[in-house]
Amino acid sequence: MSTSSRMLRLLSLLQTHRHWPGPELAARLEVSPRTLRRDVERLRELGYAVEATRGVDGGYQLQPGGALPPLLLEDEEAVAIAIGLRQATTGSAAGLAETSVQALTKVIALMPPRLRRRMEAVRTQTESPGPWSGAPVLDAGTLTTLAQACRDEEPVGLTYTPAARGDRTSEPSQRRVEPHRLVTLGRRWYLVAYDRDRQDWRSFRVDRISEVRTTGQRFRRRELPAPDAVAFVEAGIRGMPHRYAVRVRVAALAADVAAAVGQWGRAVPLEGQSASCVLEMGVDDLAWPVTVLAQVGADFVVESPPELRDAVARTARVFARAAPPSRPAAGHVEDDDVPLSRIETME
Repeated sequence: MSTSSRMLRLLSLLQTHRHWPGPELAARLEVSPRTLRRDVERLRELGYAVEATRGVDGGYQLQPGGALPPLLLEDEEAVAIAIGLRQATTGSAAGLAETSVQALTKVIALMPPRLRRRMEAVRTQTESPGPWSGAPVLDAGTLTTLAQACRDEEPVGLTYTPAARGDRTSEPSQRRVEPHRLVTLGRRWYLVAYDRDRQDWRSFRVDRISEVRTTGQRFRRRELPAPDAVAFVEAGIRGMPHRYAVRVRVAALAADVAAAVGQWGRAVPLEGQSASCVLEMGVDDLAWPVTVLAQVGADFVVESPPELRDAVARTARVFARAAPPSRPAAGHVEDDDVPLSRIETME
């Protein structure tokens, strides 16, 4: 790259991270550390406050404040911003709908004509049904503070109110955590973090977090005991105590059942039976496994709990009343004409 192109690329990289290790930044630009230092000096001469730190963790970061650096976006990045801000208008973070529209309008105004047309097309030609209903409402300030703490490896204090279960009351507790990642599953946000007081990894529902307190410190990131943050949260959801432990043998491929149940359960293939599997779920409401089984549309046997058999039978009767079978021709047998009793006796 030419010097000017390289400096624009350097400025763009400095805008994406709070701190860049020197060797990593030089590698991204494909230049030597000496050339990187010269480019940083050129940015400083242009008025950009680039701070350098020495030592093992030495590197560079763009200081906030002062003149706003130009917003440097690739074509795909500009479209991604337009899509992201548009989706935020239907999200569950409190107060972000109107703010997202305002932000999208301002970003579009800063773009050159070519990118402006692309972003305007996304904004004006997309319709949405409005904000989610029934989803937990998040505080936008809490969400952004946690995201910054994850990025900057900054420990935080927070107040967490767990869900009440049975006769157990829900009392807020103070936590000191090392934030790792934010995870979205369904309509919920989770914070994966290391709890310093309990000396173990935890996942926290973000809508139950309040009073996030930053520390201004940094921590060395620990190794997560899972392939990634999403897998950690999914495993935690499956391991939570629930009212019902569902186990159903289904005459369908495990992959098809897994696609229907998503992260809320698992499908275990049966040994020696490639076209059958066991669906396992932990639920408080039996309507969810009934919905999954209906979506799969295959024969099944309910092994547990007994209440699920009753729920399936009730649902079958409701559906049968809504769509009474047509009278078949004499001697004709419908392939799908399976008696209700087979739901419980299929082997």
